[in-house]
Amino acid sequence: MEQKKYVSLDTVLSQSTLDKAHSIAIPKAREPFLKRPLDVVLSVFMLILSLPISLPIALAIKLEDGGPIFYRQERWGFDGKCFEAYKFRTMVASSDKEFGIKQARENDPRITKVGRILRAMGLDELPQLINIFSGEMSFVGPRSLAAGEIVHDEKGRLVRYEDIPGFWERLCVRPGLTGLATIYIPKDSIPRIKFRFDHLYIRKQSFWLDLRLIALSFWISFRGNWETRGKKA
Repeated sequence: MEQKKYVSLDTVLSQSTLDKAHSIAIPKAREPFLKRPLDVVLSVFMLILSLPISLPIALAIKLEDGGPIFYRQERWGFDGKCFEAYKFRTMVASSDKEFGIKQARENDPRITKVGRILRAMGLDELPQLINIFSGEMSFVGPRSLAAGEIVHDEKGRLVRYEDIPGFWERLCVRPGLTGLATIYIPKDSIPRIKFRFDHLYIRKQSFWLDLRLIALSFWISFRGNWETRGKKA
């Protein structure tokens, strides 16, 4: 894991701190005072700023296979309440029906040509700015997970997210568009490891940490390597 690849967060991400975060029951978390105002202002600014690029993206998706432009999915949200998340569609239109709700893997055949470009730059997430503005999500927080998704645990068994230890504790804050787990570990890491980073964020969350993670996320998008971040070179 290359934690120093983008920015120095050694103190926050020390192994001893991670172990401690994983072993402690996390209480209801209080949002930093400026977190919600930042979400509202930044989401409005980015929705306006992204309009010129969103229109060509929508056209490219439609021209490739004629399928729907947007992908909507029910996801776990704050306090265990589900909400409908929006994304630009990056997979074949029949993906969920044919393959079920599964996380994308490297060289996943379900991903379209346009989708590969969008995912590498994180542009498929732009419609979730609407979820942030409405208060269902935040810019920074634990990843919003799909309701009903089946994943492999550390022993290779197929389980539901909600049956994995640590799942419910991470719902004491709004899910985020980006976060420690999203930035620092590969997408195909086992959920228990991701949850440890989520717990750590909840314990360490602050307005300034959010600003650092947002800036880092913009840098990763600019470099176009969201699909390879967190992996060893």
